[in-house]
Amino acid sequence: MLRLSLPHIDEAGIAAAVEVLRSGHLVHGTQGNAFERELEAWLGCRHAVLVSSGTAALHLALVALDIGPGDAVLVPDFTFPATANVVQLVGAIPVLVDVDARSYCVAPQAFAAAIEQWQGPERLRAVMPVHEFGHPVDMTALCALARRHSLKVVEDAACAIGATHRGAKSGTLGDIGCFSLHPRKTLTTGEGGILATNDHALAHRLRRLRSHGMERDSCGLQFHEIGFNYRLTDFQAALGRAQLPHLQGWIDTRRALAHAYRIALAPLQHQGLLVLPAADSGHSWQTLMVVLADGIDRSTVISRLADAGIEANLGAQCLSAQPAFRAFARTPDEAPNALRLYRQGLALPFCERYGSAEVTRVAAALTTALQDSHA
Repeated sequence: MLRLSLPHIDEAGIAAAVEVLRSGHLVHGTQGNAFERELEAWLGCRHAVLVSSGTAALHLALVALDIGPGDAVLVPDFTFPATANVVQLVGAIPVLVDVDARSYCVAPQAFAAAIEQWQGPERLRAVMPVHEFGHPVDMTALCALARRHSLKVVEDAACAIGATHRGAKSGTLGDIGCFSLHPRKTLTTGEGGILATNDHALAHRLRRLRSHGMERDSCGLQFHEIGFNYRLTDFQAALGRAQLPHLQGWIDTRRALAHAYRIALAPLQHQGLLVLPAADSGHSWQTLMVVLADGIDRSTVISRLADAGIEANLGAQCLSAQPAFRAFARTPDEAPNALRLYRQGLALPFCERYGSAEVTRVAAALTTALQDSHA
């Protein structure tokens, strides 16, 4: 079976993790500290804070910004549910905003319209742009919008490590950026997350919050506030450090693979069987998702691809279509793009370990599946 994605873990990474395991020093320590410094240099930010997952990163970001009950946060309607889950976990409410049909991200103009239309009793406190699948949001326009309305900006860059906007890394342009180190991501520690910020006070609080709210001083351990156990282990950090020097090369390979896919699948777009995602020079391509034409049953296509030994799946969720978030959907047709992407989006096998042979195989099988479905 040609899998959707394969983690890129080599023998050097395994050896680095094993060395830490044999040392017996497993919690966040020298490896974690070194990984944070290396990530700061790679991302171009002042502070990188490692945590146990991308969701933990998003959660800590909102806690550190003192967002909670009585607050509202603008969130894309097409994303993995963790983006909106953390808003509710801190006691705030998510305001769901439709996304662009080609980039799969919320355009700054759509966020602006949602701000102008907001009439809830809660106070709008933050906006959470998602760089969906690695496509960078226009952070120049979004940050200007946030400043005009005194909103904090928490970038969900879970899928977007290495994406860029005007030469700067996505996830480093808002108040806090959040990355995931899940196995489906280009850089992985199994589970894990990164918070990026240029604010020293925020970084200090994020480090304190991830470890039970405690700090060590001359008197020993002092617990300054209620915190969490969101630390990344040192053997996970060692695994991440081994991969980091290869990361840019992997992203470059993914960009070339996306280009090859776009050429191979262009005939299907010309036939009206699917729509290709928008291309952007700063896209880091964590996932390649196409959108099937209306009337084509995605489950049938997935089944036919599976029969050909190819794994495919949906891309992300339309939050307003999920039971956990229906209370926040104001009208049934409020997010037509998000709903269509959820129903017709098809994620194809994609990672830096694949090449032209895999693209040719997938394109041929998908062509047969779509033409049979459309007949």
